[in-house]
Order: sequence, then structure tokens, then C-alpha cells
Amino acid sequence: MRQPTILVVEDDPDHLEITLTILKQHGLPHDIVIARDGLEALDYLFCEGLFSDRDPDHQPDLVLLDLGLPKLSGLAVMQRMRDDPRTFFAPVIMLTSASEQSQAVAAFKGGLNSYMSKPLDYFKFEEKLQQLKEIWRTSDLAPLTA
Repeated sequence: MRQPTILVVEDDPDHLEITLTILKQHGLPHDIVIARDGLEALDYLFCEGLFSDRDPDHQPDLVLLDLGLPKLSGLAVMQRMRDDPRTFFAPVIMLTSASEQSQAVAAFKGGLNSYMSKPLDYFKFEEKLQQLKEIWRTSDLAPLTA
């Protein structure tokens, strides 16, 4: 059985470090893949560029997506995901700064599952992860190992 994967798309090194620390402390049995901009995220998701040898049937079980990314915004990445049947059902939690929250709220119309303000609050993030684990446990959309 394949190891579940979380794709973290974050360009800010400090926010990335906080996110990875929280994920590791939470003990999720997932591989964590890091993309540092929107184009790199799309390359990973659609097995292009550096990720052309990746198995296209192994999509991430969660995408933590920064809204304000270089090269291609988080909103644009999410829209591409929702436009493609291979990534349509992948859960997306958008990571936003306080000034971007209205954009994240508007993204729910485009298929966003949830959002969190940065810098991440450990307890709120843990609560989101618990909610996601419950969704995984009760659905066929992700592995039950979560």
C-alpha cells in the first residue's frame, strides 16, 4: 500500500518551517512534498518538469496551499486542480495572511475545503487536521491510515 502524501506549497521559509514542525508533531503517517511556488506545485500535481517520473495515479491526500505564491497564485493553482479530474477531489487548505482572508473566503466558491491564517496557530491547525482525519476515515477519497 502506498504511503499517503501531503503537498505543502509555501514560499516563505519561516512559514514553511512552522508548517512542517506542526505536521511532524502531529504524527501523521504521510510523506511530505514541498513546492515553493505555484508552477512547481502544478508540475508535481500533473507529473511535469522535475516530477515527470512521478506516478500520476498517486495524488496528494492533502494540499496545504499558500495563497500568495510567486509565479502563479494559490487561487490559480486551486482552479487548475478543480478543473482536472485527477486532482478535483484532493482536499485543499489554503494558508493566508490576514490581509488575504477575503480572497480565501471567496475561494470556497471555487472548491476550497478550508483556510487558515498565517502564521499558523498550533491548536487551530491541529483541529483542522483532526477534522480532515475524520473526513478521511469516513470516506473513500483518501487512505484510512491517516
